Amino acid sequence: MWNDYYSPVSLQKALEILAESGGAARIVAGATDLMLELERGVRADVHTLVDITRIPGLDKITLDDAGDIHLGPLVTHNHCAESSLLRERAYPLMRAAWQVGAPQIRNRGTVAGNLITASPANDTITPLMALHARVTLASTRGERVIPLREFYTGVRKTVMQPDEILVDIAFPALAPNQRGTFLKLGQRRAQAISVVNVAVVLTMEGETVADAAITMGAVAPTIRHAAEAESFLKGKPLQDEILERAATLAMEASSPIDDIRGSAAYRREMVRVLTLRALKSLRDGTEKEGVPIAPVLLWGSAPKSAALEEDAHHGAEDVIRTTINGKEYTFKGAGDKTLLQLIRDEAGLTGPKEGCGEGECGACTVYLDGKAVMSCLVPAPRAHGAEIVTIEGLANREKLHPVQEAFVHDGAVQCGYCTPGFIMSAAKLLEERPEPTRDEIRQAITGNLCRCTGYTKIVQAIEDASKEK
Repeated sequence: MWNDYYSPVSLQKALEILAESGGAARIVAGATDLMLELERGVRADVHTLVDITRIPGLDKITLDDAGDIHLGPLVTHNHCAESSLLRERAYPLMRAAWQVGAPQIRNRGTVAGNLITASPANDTITPLMALHARVTLASTRGERVIPLREFYTGVRKTVMQPDEILVDIAFPALAPNQRGTFLKLGQRRAQAISVVNVAVVLTMEGETVADAAITMGAVAPTIRHAAEAESFLKGKPLQDEILERAATLAMEASSPIDDIRGSAAYRREMVRVLTLRALKSLRDGTEKEGVPIAPVLLWGSAPKSAALEEDAHHGAEDVIRTTINGKEYTFKGAGDKTLLQLIRDEAGLTGPKEGCGEGECGACTVYLDGKAVMSCLVPAPRAHGAEIVTIEGLANREKLHPVQEAFVHDGAVQCGYCTPGFIMSAAKLLEERPEPTRDEIRQAITGNLCRCTGYTKIVQAIEDASKEK
């Protein structure tokens, strides 16, 4: 899928590789979208990948002295979901990040990548637009700062140049008199692309609206402001008839299309419904309901450092040295494969399964440097210098893992194809939370699909395993 894979240990080196590639290189952070595009031949012009995940310090969420929040280019959706700073000062973004994919996807997918992919249905663009975000693009030629509203030129199109890296996302933290939220409509509760999404941020002066931002996703080629609705709310109290009119104006500002996820007419009506729900929740102080204070991350108790000591390069025939289930491996000729292919085809560990090959089913779940990920969406060279655990590494010679024992005892298996992924998610959950609630168990397995049966016995087995630990 690619010819060269670089893992630089400095941002400057990454920029130099991009500059020298002549437009044939792409950055790897989460790669949850890029890997699919490469697999489908959408990026036939890309021959070089530059993995910046081994550069330290790029995954920070900070608040500066001017009151602006900054997100580094390696801040993942799970970093946002667990951030107390974002929950208190940028809630719309935190809520949106929590609703992206499933824990394994959120452990790899970055907010920067979500912005760069530029789909109008991407969840984090909408709240960041409402928060008046700006992005910093860097190249060997220097840096430029661009308001997010000027970043997009069309569907999956931005002003970024091939030699640029998005190095910072910044926006003003919400003040005490500001409140905001984000609502999403998908075809299921997890692992779903938005049919419609809406973000609302209100600035209040007493009981009246001093300023408003209402942004909408999946209703136009780019994220759109409901400008008339925003203007209408200014100077008015949050009374039912006012909110109804504002929601109608937001609907009228949308121009969606018919597609497989919904008709244009349905989307327009759902813009009205979601905007009204968001406004009412902000008025009533209920906007934070439905999102856990401490979401399940599948990070375990101690995620490991991903840093390398020196720059690495992997062509198709270069050596990858890694540790799988505590054993050191050396692979050659696997530099252009996925991590799942490396584990199965090269290491001969067939526990992780390929179900969808697109990060939808979770059958390929493994631990990469301590975090649960979908191995079908991870490039194999990312394994270099990393620690990987597969289903084969959970049990020891004397005894099965408590989750494995519980799955056997409770009959939580039918065909068994999905079982390794479920067990990996469950084991990481119990490492993270030894006594999870049923809701936390369900959160943990949102990225795992079973095609044979219901989930009752699976949830029960995980619950029983927690009592045995």
